[in-house]
Amino acid sequence: MKKCFKRKYLVSLLVFLLMMGSIQNPASAAEPIDINASAAILVDAETGKILYEENSKTVLGIASMTKMMTEYITLEAIKEGKVKWDQKYLISPELSKMSHDEELSNVYLRVDESYSVKDLYAAMAIESANAATIAIAEVIAGTEANFVKMMNEKAKELGMEQYKFVNSTGLNNREMLKHFPEIVGDPDEENVMSANDVASLAFHLIKDFPEVLETSSIPEAIFAEGTRDEFVMDNWNWSLEGYEGLAKYPNYQQFVYEGMDGLKTGSTLFAGFNFTGTAERNGQRFISVVMNTSSQSQRFIETRKIMDYAFNNFAKKEIVPKHFQVKGNKSVPVIKGKEKQVKIYTKEAVDLVVANGEEGNYQPVLVLDKEKINKNGELTAPVKKGDKVGYVTIEAKNDENLGFVSEEGQKKMRVDVIAAEDVERSNWFVLMMRGIGHFFGDLWGGISSTVKGWF
Repeated sequence: MKKCFKRKYLVSLLVFLLMMGSIQNPASAAEPIDINASAAILVDAETGKILYEENSKTVLGIASMTKMMTEYITLEAIKEGKVKWDQKYLISPELSKMSHDEELSNVYLRVDESYSVKDLYAAMAIESANAATIAIAEVIAGTEANFVKMMNEKAKELGMEQYKFVNSTGLNNREMLKHFPEIVGDPDEENVMSANDVASLAFHLIKDFPEVLETSSIPEAIFAEGTRDEFVMDNWNWSLEGYEGLAKYPNYQQFVYEGMDGLKTGSTLFAGFNFTGTAERNGQRFISVVMNTSSQSQRFIETRKIMDYAFNNFAKKEIVPKHFQVKGNKSVPVIKGKEKQVKIYTKEAVDLVVANGEEGNYQPVLVLDKEKINKNGELTAPVKKGDKVGYVTIEAKNDENLGFVSEEGQKKMRVDVIAAEDVERSNWFVLMMRGIGHFFGDLWGGISSTVKGWF
């Protein structure tokens, strides 16, 4: 089986560092979090709520974390039937040559040989294979340039704000020019994003295509097994459990993290060492991003700090229970009904990931549907039990901005407010008599006011 010399060198270097004891111990969860990275962020994977951030809006190089966008577009194309997993792609001389570039992460692709989209995708997700990634881009969009256009359009569609994609892989364009005469952007450009937008991409990827974790969680696999191009793929994510490549070395457990099953690493001279990690324990999943750390190992050490901070200090709490009635707004006036009021309450509960002991720092706020009520704040009968009349949202009592990496997460903090009972419409006679009563009541009120004015 073939292995890249570069991979062997990196593992040997890791062994040396471990033996020298130069890798730091992770910070205790009780200590203030101190992350050694140019930017970092922690979010709740269910809602995208930001739980910690440091320079999260700073635009930095993302290197192979780029491939999360390529994965998103690929999985979307599969879902929509535009591409099939068993679809074959014929490798060009340029791609084959690039796949044998020992300075890049790759699996070997033979010229004029056909490989399935499924195998190419696995090579991209596990080995971070660059030639395989470009092959996928060409399968979907015809050319790398067309695919890059799709990447930027998708980023805009997903609500990202600080990004620029110039290739499908995350390489520096200089590396692309070694094998392809045409590139997108300038020769020295790389893909860039903010940590906030990287987290947003990871949030959408996991939410829209949870199957991405089935591949990202594989520590080791074989590409083209049983052929002359058989290649052992080792996942660059050293945090994965079951990574036997490190198990024989002392202290390797410093990297392995319980519950970690994704998502993507990345490194170039420009970007430094990056990692978007995601871990789940007891039904709670978090996403973390660290950007421009100092070494291969440091990105996992910093991720451990963030994940320990998350699992030790945050939990999902019920902020608003089902059938909750907002104080002072337990009912809404009704006109033309047999009853003058209708009780209202929340249709479902609202859960929110908050710091331990801080669930009392949030309050529900009622917002009535302006299309359902008149200018006097009244509903018009008939009203059916279960009719939506508005929603309740959550606000922090200290005016803290809850902060989400996606508008979709913000919407999850809303729950419908519905009518708790029926209010039938009064018949015409009752409405007529009620109208007469209102007329004479208004008339008598006007006369009384006039008489009072005389005295």
